[in-house]
Order: sequence, then structure tokens, then C-alpha cells
Amino acid sequence: MSAPELIRIVSRSSPMALAQVERVRTELAALHPGVATEVVPVTTTGDRWMGDLSQVEGKGAFTKEVDAALLSGEADVAVHCVKDIPADRPLPAGTTFAAFLKRDDVRDALIHPGGLTLDELPPGTRIGTSSVRRRAQLAASHPHLETVPMRGNANRRMEKLHAGEADALLLAVSGLHRIDRPDVITEVLSVEQMCPPIGAGVLALQCREDDTVTVDALSGLGDPGTHRETQAERMFLHVLQGHCNSPIAGYARAERGGDLSLRACVFTPDGKTVLNAHEWAGRLDPATLGTSVAVALLRQGARELIDGIPH
Repeated sequence: MSAPELIRIVSRSSPMALAQVERVRTELAALHPGVATEVVPVTTTGDRWMGDLSQVEGKGAFTKEVDAALLSGEADVAVHCVKDIPADRPLPAGTTFAAFLKRDDVRDALIHPGGLTLDELPPGTRIGTSSVRRRAQLAASHPHLETVPMRGNANRRMEKLHAGEADALLLAVSGLHRIDRPDVITEVLSVEQMCPPIGAGVLALQCREDDTVTVDALSGLGDPGTHRETQAERMFLHVLQGHCNSPIAGYARAERGGDLSLRACVFTPDGKTVLNAHEWAGRLDPATLGTSVAVALLRQGARELIDGIPH
């Protein structure tokens, strides 16, 4: 398989994003030792804006500038967290996914300076998070706790925690590992305690469709199981047409034998209504599974629930 001499990788400029790029560079060097790489960092609207994401294109605020660099030819591949890529609309015309890397941990982690677990936190404890998914689930399972809006990269949020802006934090386990800070984790929450976001723990490599040499070179980095899981999850979200203020969670799981399952939930922001669906597809097409689970939730009233949330 031929490969280009140089691959330019565009990414957000945060420490987390650059750590993700280093993983790609390491895996690419092992697969194609002769290929040189160059990092093209960009700062996105989502990185600059610390307010409500619904006011700046939602999750698309983290991808617009990256997509622009790719489409203009300034870079050859973009590294994205799948959870940050909108699924309610197609990828920018002319681009495609070349690979989904092997999935990392999908779970959330609690960080509490005193070492308490989530169930041990006293009433009124302030948990820093701006995730509508986390806030809704906390409201459902631990209504005696409070949430305070907190955005910024993981290191910045930990600085805010130590400055007293919150009493505890919820962050992604995979993200803390990527920045070499698993030491701060007090408790890893099971997916039953805190259902993950769509695309959790998955890094996607996006290229221009017509750059077949780069697409072919990167395709060998993809993990087949992760590809199937991501297809199911993104089709689920696409059919559901949720917006950035919709508390939606879910994850697919590809078993060694080939079976694929998808569990998903839709919540009201106050956590008082929770819709659940969980289906197995065997070896059926992942997109069919995603569609089926979305339809199951729509039959339970998910459309009315989502449309009733301001955004």
C-alpha cells in the first residue's frame, strides 16, 4: 500500500486534543514508518466561548475551524472526538471518515478532593459540569446534589475546582488518561450510574474524499468493532435529531462473537422523565440497530420531549 511522504494533522490546540494527535502519530509511525507528520493546531469557536454552546452552533463549535483547514488543503487529516461531531447533519461535503481508532474507556469519573464517592456526597454538594447529559442523570439519581456550570479543558476545570468554584467534578475517564491525570480520579462511575455520551472514547480520522492516498494510508488504523459501534450510535442520534440542549446518552457494544447491542436514554433536563431502550442486533447492519433504538424511543415520546426543551 502506498502512503504519502507527509501527513499534516489538524486538531484543536488544547492539551487534550494535542495528546490525541500524539496517539495518532504514534500509531501511524508503527503502521507506516516512512511517513512524516506535521501538526496544524487551530483554536475553535468552542474553545474560545465559555458560555452555553447552544448559542454558538452547539457541538459544531468544536469542529468548524478544523473542517475549514481540512477542506482548504491546509491539512490532510483531522482528529476529532466523535462525541464532539454533530450527528444530526452529514459531514461537510467532500469529507469522509478514514478510520475510527480502538475505543477508549466510555465511563465518567468523579473527582472529589476529599475522596468521597458519588453516593457519599452530602446534600448541597456542588458538582462542576456543563453537560446536560450529566446534569439530567444526576438530577434523576442524586437530586440532593447541585450542579454548577463549568466549561474549559480538563486542566482548567481542575484549577476551578481547587479555586473553590465547585466541590467536585465529573470528567471523562478517557480524557483524564489522555492527559496523564488518572491519579485525580476518586471514583469511576459505571455505565448504569452514568450513561455515556454518543461517541464516547472514540477518536475519528476525517479526510477529504478525493485524497484517496491518505484515506488508504489511515484506514489501517481503524478498529472494526469500534467502527460498528460508532455507526450504530451516530445513526441513532441522526434519526433522533437531538439538539445540544437535549440530554441524550447511549453506547453500543460489539461482542467478540460479532453480536452488537445498543442501549440509549433520553431525559428531561430535570431528570424526572427518563426514556430507555436497549436492543440487540446480532450481526445485522449497525445503522439498522441505531435506527431501531431511535424509533423505540420516539414511540415512547422522545420527539415531544426533545422538542419541548428550549435551544
